[in-house]
Amino acid sequence: GRASVTPQDFDYLRKLLRERSGLVLSAEKQYLAESRLLPVARKHRLATLADLVGALKTTSPGQLAIEVIEAMTTNETFFFRDKIPFEHFRDTIMPALIESHPKRRRIRIWCTAAASGQEPYSLAMLLREMNQQLAGFRIEILASDLSNEMLEKAKAGIYSQFDVQRGLPIQQLVKYFSQVGEAWQIAPEIRAMVSFRQLNLLQDFGHLGSFDLIFCRNVLIYFDQPTKIGVFNRIARQVPDDGFLVLGAAETVVGLTDAFKPMPDKRGLYAPNLAARHAGRDGARSNVVKFASVKG
Repeated sequence: GRASVTPQDFDYLRKLLRERSGLVLSAEKQYLAESRLLPVARKHRLATLADLVGALKTTSPGQLAIEVIEAMTTNETFFFRDKIPFEHFRDTIMPALIESHPKRRRIRIWCTAAASGQEPYSLAMLLREMNQQLAGFRIEILASDLSNEMLEKAKAGIYSQFDVQRGLPIQQLVKYFSQVGEAWQIAPEIRAMVSFRQLNLLQDFGHLGSFDLIFCRNVLIYFDQPTKIGVFNRIARQVPDDGFLVLGAAETVVGLTDAFKPMPDKRGLYAPNLAARHAGRDGARSNVVKFASVKG
């Protein structure tokens, strides 16, 4: 049978992905669907993608649909990806949070699309290096992802030679990883700093509580405008006035929400827009001035 999928089958897949995960798959992404879904088909002893779509249509939405969504939404990730957000984290975000939390002494961080764990573990390694400044603080890192398979990989913290060669400085590899056969496993004390849970950003996440910092990088690019706006507005409810939001290099809140504003000269870093939050409330101006002065 032919490997390529009919327009009707491709439309069915696009609709399934959009309804179940928010992923908007453009028409020209058909080759991507084929390359990622053929392994799923083979695993279930289905010869072609047409057979896979047939199986999806006839079974109740269950494990097969989940595997299809996981295969299509698997984000590429690597340690210290794009460097800049991690520099912001070390030089701007953490010093500001330490200063604004002298009494609370508790800082919560959420990585919203953790995939195989490189992002939260990169943050955990940086926090480890800041041990002195963080004496007496309790830092929580929550890492969530749509894919259970990815989360299992993240929890194990085992990475290939290829994984550790991308972005991970050699001194950190030596300090925080041990060799396991051909692979590398991140140290138990770094793994213990991160808790993982399965989560779909399209569903309610209010129960997670508030976060001083939310990393939401390269997730929203897959969503359409109304979905993006909804996610931003729900995230805004969970970031306090002195918190931060980090987006991917190609993403922005501009034109989507006024709940956050870009921080000057800090690409990808956003702060709550206090003027919009406290519109009509006294003292809004002094708040904004105070916040604008928190620079690197």
